[in-house]
Amino acid sequence: QVQLVESGGGLVQAGGSLRLSCAASGRTFSSYGMGWFRQAPGKERELVAALSWNGGTTYYQDSVKGRFTISKDNAKNTVYLQMNSLKPEDTAVYYCAAAPSGWARSRLNYNYWGQGTQVTVSS
Repeated sequence: QVQLVESGGGLVQAGGSLRLSCAASGRTFSSYGMGWFRQAPGKERELVAALSWNGGTTYYQDSVKGRFTISKDNAKNTVYLQMNSLKPEDTAVYYCAAAPSGWARSRLNYNYWGQGTQVTVSS
């Protein structure tokens, strides 16, 4: 069993930065693929960035490439999402998720989810 707790969301002006953290419990965290998803009001939850268990493979949605960076610190059992050059369209609730079978684009592969953290970008 893995429990995930996100933090770091907030209100920021366009062009600003935020770093989201996802603290995980569980001994097998280091072997899981990890993903950051987001869900805006009235929209489906979408994958923003993902990371393989060893950090060797990363995935980014086209709209965040060059602006967001996903990383993982196994010693701290924490996954991060550094978000730079934020835009109003990045406004959403951001969720951390863990995939025991490895990272994937489909949310169905992610068995464990955090409670979400709100990110609001003002114009």
